[in-house]
Amino acid sequence: MSFLGVDIGTSSSKGVLVDAAGRVRATAVRRHTVDRPKPGHVEMGPEVWWAEFRGLTGELLAHGEPVEAVGVSGMGPCVALADAANRPLRPAILYGVDTRAGAQIARLEAEFGREAVLDRCGSALSTQAVGPKVAWVAEYEPEVFTAARRLFMPASFLAHRLTGAYVLDHHSASQSVPFYDTRAQDWYRPWAEAVWPHAELPELRWPGDPAGTVTAGAAAATGLTPGTPVITGTIDAWTEAVSVGATRPGDLMLMYGTTMFLVATVTGQLRVPELWSTVGAFPATRSLAGGMATSGAVTEWLRGLFGSPGHADLLAEAARSGIGARGLAMLPYFAGERTPIADPDARGVIAGLTVEHTRGDLYRAALEATAHGVRHNIEAMRAAGAGIERVVAVGGGTQGGLWTRIVSDVTGLPQDIPTVTVGACYGAAWLAAQQITEADIALWNPVREQRAPDPAARDVYDQLHALYRDLYPATRAAAHALARFQRAG
Repeated sequence: MSFLGVDIGTSSSKGVLVDAAGRVRATAVRRHTVDRPKPGHVEMGPEVWWAEFRGLTGELLAHGEPVEAVGVSGMGPCVALADAANRPLRPAILYGVDTRAGAQIARLEAEFGREAVLDRCGSALSTQAVGPKVAWVAEYEPEVFTAARRLFMPASFLAHRLTGAYVLDHHSASQSVPFYDTRAQDWYRPWAEAVWPHAELPELRWPGDPAGTVTAGAAAATGLTPGTPVITGTIDAWTEAVSVGATRPGDLMLMYGTTMFLVATVTGQLRVPELWSTVGAFPATRSLAGGMATSGAVTEWLRGLFGSPGHADLLAEAARSGIGARGLAMLPYFAGERTPIADPDARGVIAGLTVEHTRGDLYRAALEATAHGVRHNIEAMRAAGAGIERVVAVGGGTQGGLWTRIVSDVTGLPQDIPTVTVGACYGAAWLAAQQITEADIALWNPVREQRAPDPAARDVYDQLHALYRDLYPATRAAAHALARFQRAG
């Protein structure tokens, strides 16, 4: 008995086969890049999601394990617009890394009221929000907007292709500001219709609820058995939190990936404009989340500039560089920044450079910049009332140990490292398993080790964090001017 989980991420799609005891039987990966047709525009075609799902499934099914249920998840919130026949009309506009809709954010905020949106939706209008991106399409691509009837995200698009169902989970909907009322946990039709009057919004379900079963057509396309249950799914960060059991109040999940995501489970809706207050992955749960626009994206960018040496070599050089990267400070705002500053025109800064600095120093500065960004978000979460008692680290960045050690040293918080860190696809497989059996995620994925902070590093990192926090306001005006210059071509 096996369960299939597939996740569509920013830089790759991943699939996993997991048995009833949580053991990983096989994994598969498809690397991809997003499209960046203009500064601030980040897109990906939904048909790529389906093609990669089919490829991953075919590779995994070749292992001969029968699949009892299918789990899906993906990056989000995304805006994939489709016509009444569910045909995608344009590439999907991705989540908060796409910063095109600044004017639409301002217009909708003026129309609905900033405080009213925050009160009803839990989150302010930002680059993460769905509504302004739909409004951007209405303004700049009117023919597409006129034909658009339906909204998909990666998980819901896969669920639709597999089952024919048009559904979206409550958590993804709660990030579709201003279309969803987090108090009523339902679509808020007046604001949705004001932005998109002819929309056919999807039926709402919870991430682990069944979307349907694999149709004959989908079975022929994928090799899955007709009638196999498929869950509704949700956004990858929340699926990844599920994969490590970080879903109780006081839990904080740190997802080390192309971007850095933080999901804290809280006891009630916290109203804070600097972060995202959403419903959780399960009924009666709430989350307070933050997201950095880049993390692994910066280290990968540096690796490319250095001629693509191995990650292990760069990590070793960064370790030798030592605390403070020999006097470098970096702002990791290479694609703007999401939380807690919500500034799409923020830009990356490297301060303190001299001709004596090495690539190891730069790589160390990037790792430390991410750690300071994590601490900034955690400080904002605590100020909003979130109690953080346990931190669980997930994602590819947990490998090697240095990055997680730096984050623990900068934040002063220990991090649990789970046994299985393959990502959101594993959480999707666990949610799928719930359709067939009562699997305990604590037994599936126990803690492997704990990364404890070094008390001797705390004083130095406190000083460096103060410099980090001062660097953004000191360079903001110049960064904004340069962002305008970049947009002008």
